Amino acid sequence: MIIRKFKIYIKNNKIWFIIIGIVVWLLGTTIYGLNQMESFYRVLTLAQMSMHLLIAFVSAAAFVFMYMTFFQRGGFSSLKKKKIKAKNIKVLFKDVIGLDNVKKEALEVVQLIKDRTQLQKIGGKIIKGILLMGPPGCGKTLLAKAMAAECNIPFISMAGSEFIEMFVGVGASRVRSLFKKAKEYAYTDGACIVFIDEIEVIGRERVFSFMGAGDETNSAQSQLLIEMDGLDNNKSNIIVIAATNADENILDKALLRPGRFDRKISIKLPNLKERKNLFEFYLKNINVSLDIKIDTLAKKTVCKSPADIENMIKEAALIATRKKKEQIDMKDLSEAMDRIDLGIETNLDMSPREFEMTAYHEAGHAVAIYLMHPTDDVFKVTVKSHHGSSLGLVTHFSKEELYNADREKLIADIIVFFAGYMAEKIKYNTSTIGVSADFNQAMRIANTMVWKVGMGENGYVGDFSAIPKEEISQSLKEKLNNDTLAILNVCKFKADKFLRDNWDAVDAVAKKLVKNKELDFDELEETITSIEKNKTRNELMQIIQINKNRL
Repeated sequence: MIIRKFKIYIKNNKIWFIIIGIVVWLLGTTIYGLNQMESFYRVLTLAQMSMHLLIAFVSAAAFVFMYMTFFQRGGFSSLKKKKIKAKNIKVLFKDVIGLDNVKKEALEVVQLIKDRTQLQKIGGKIIKGILLMGPPGCGKTLLAKAMAAECNIPFISMAGSEFIEMFVGVGASRVRSLFKKAKEYAYTDGACIVFIDEIEVIGRERVFSFMGAGDETNSAQSQLLIEMDGLDNNKSNIIVIAATNADENILDKALLRPGRFDRKISIKLPNLKERKNLFEFYLKNINVSLDIKIDTLAKKTVCKSPADIENMIKEAALIATRKKKEQIDMKDLSEAMDRIDLGIETNLDMSPREFEMTAYHEAGHAVAIYLMHPTDDVFKVTVKSHHGSSLGLVTHFSKEELYNADREKLIADIIVFFAGYMAEKIKYNTSTIGVSADFNQAMRIANTMVWKVGMGENGYVGDFSAIPKEEISQSLKEKLNNDTLAILNVCKFKADKFLRDNWDAVDAVAKKLVKNKELDFDELEETITSIEKNKTRNELMQIIQINKNRL
């Protein structure tokens, strides 16, 4: 191992050995020549030598700088990347939280790398490339580091943007330099992992145009393909891991064919169980109050990445600090989530009537979800306005992970969207332009139900949106549009009937909102269960079941 490293050192620094040899030879000949001269000429020569040496030194320094910059080190294409030793990574699979299913796939790859000698005996080859695909903040870079640490091999990391410069040819040169370093590290350490983040920057489908657009990206990608084809993994043991947030279809097909990125690992957003684990992990070193409910937090953070959850906890700590508190509580975490998702709260100077109308609008949504919706729960209803958002908001998520939606859920969604409008109509016999966003969403759902997934009353089945509208008969268009309007009218009627039957709950929630501006799930539940002669929770559950059956 030491001999190999010494050979690599000599190879990389041979120019310095040549320069030192020349300098030693020149000094030797100079001293010999001075000894052969008479004393007068020797003193004269030594007097002039300082000036000559200064000029020679400056000229040599300029030459060496130019040579090293533009030839030896690649000039603008120089690559200053050092390996990260496995022992310095400090990230193992146990430290990667919230990616349980993905870790199983990654572990298979790690095992293949560890057993590469046995694999080669059988006649198999090590995987050359692994493509990690998933939303940002889900732990792709962390997973790549953990794989390197588990395999106990060095790691080189680069971003796709680091290959691209304004000068043509720089990207391809940097790709060559990267793989040259990787081969050296694999030679000295047994194997090496190259991690390229944002592979889509140089991995997009190549464009060939007359004007030469995309030449630099094309050349960088072509060089990457050549280097991956040139990897003899029986000798080099280089594994290329790439990560992308983009859709797989935008990548060039040549990158994805067998022999290059042989394995694809899809990283999804964490599910309910994984989000619980993430909160437990990030909160264990935080001073939190006893009212923290991790189950509730996990449900509230549907579609949040691990990075989002970590950022939410950091923001909650800042909020608690500003409030001079020593612990983080649920209010801080809820406020942090709002601040991240909606922006800073803005204090609008609304008239009492406008503020009250907003409260009844949001109360209509909240009560409809709480008592009637088959899959969703209300986590918070607020009439606080935020920068760039509406005057009020109802935060609701599915009670469990759902990857599909049936007709009952879609109908309930439309009723909930109409509930805000109907609450305004029942209370004030008028409505506001604030219902436009609700109507937009309701019509989109109804249109999808009829035109795309065959849920209309007339039983027309098929995705009619796939057919150009000019090729659909006018009569069929009218029937499909009538089915869409029928769904909307039925949902509007059900929303009106439901709110009138449960107006006491809407009224109580609206008045509580006017007073407090915001209600969490527990406060909403307490408000609804305390009305109408103090109905018990069991009686309310019966009402909920009846309302669901009406759908």
